[in-house]
Amino acid sequence: QVQLVESGGGLVQAGGSLRLSCAASGRTFSNYAMGWFRQAPGKEREFVAAIRWSGGSTYYADSVKGRFTISRDNAKSTVYLQMNSLKPEDTAVYYCASRTYPALVTTPSGYDYWGRGTQVTVSS
Repeated sequence: QVQLVESGGGLVQAGGSLRLSCAASGRTFSNYAMGWFRQAPGKEREFVAAIRWSGGSTYYADSVKGRFTISRDNAKSTVYLQMNSLKPEDTAVYYCASRTYPALVTTPSGYDYWGRGTQVTVSS
């Protein structure tokens, strides 16, 4: 089992920044990749970004490319999502997820473990 705990959400004005963290514990050696997803009210969960633990390869959704940066600290088993130039449409609950296979995928079904999420609200 892998436990994931997100933190860092909050309320920010449009144009502002937030940094989300996701701390992993448990059988973390079985993780090959981590992803961030988000879900707004009434909408499906959507992919935001993903990163491999080894090598640090990354992949982003077009909607956040150039504004968000995913990174990891292997020693702390923590993944980060730096969010800049935030827009009201970025408002959602943000979830981190882990995957026990190395390929970076964008579908929620491709991830094995999930955190409980952290709310991000961007005011206009």
